[in-house]
Amino acid sequence: MFKSLVILLAAIAVTSAHSAAQATVRVQPANLQGPRTLQEQTASAVIRDYLQSWRSFSAALEQNRAGLLDSAFVGAAKDQLAATIMQQTKLGMRVKYQDRSHDIRIVFYSPEGQSVELIDKVEYDVQILDRDTVKATQRVTGRYIVVLTPAEVRWRVRVFQEESE
Repeated sequence: MFKSLVILLAAIAVTSAHSAAQATVRVQPANLQGPRTLQEQTASAVIRDYLQSWRSFSAALEQNRAGLLDSAFVGAAKDQLAATIMQQTKLGMRVKYQDRSHDIRIVFYSPEGQSVELIDKVEYDVQILDRDTVKATQRVTGRYIVVLTPAEVRWRVRVFQEESE
């Protein structure tokens, strides 16, 4: 089941080597702590949509446009990021995120199929801009606990919590 997923994600990683805008992705075999089996197609969709949420998150914070979060985030995760964008806008700041690598492990799939939890050890660059002047740049490694829930045609991030290492 995950062999095909690993092959798919290896292809994504090779493609990302040719494009600085894409992060390398490694997906560890699922270590599910629930009674439901995770199908390969579902796992692929979850990973695809989660990685897309990083692109939405990055664009929204760089442009200070909370509406860019709508397709990828819901609930508390969306509210928290929208509040951050509002604060940045008040201060005349922008933050540019560029994810470099993801090491993802799916750890839970709810019995009714309404949520998937994953852990992502991600490396990314953060650039803080005051208007258009770069004030700071930093490489960061973080560990995120993420819960995604299905929506109309995609999985959306409901919980997006950085955990201290």
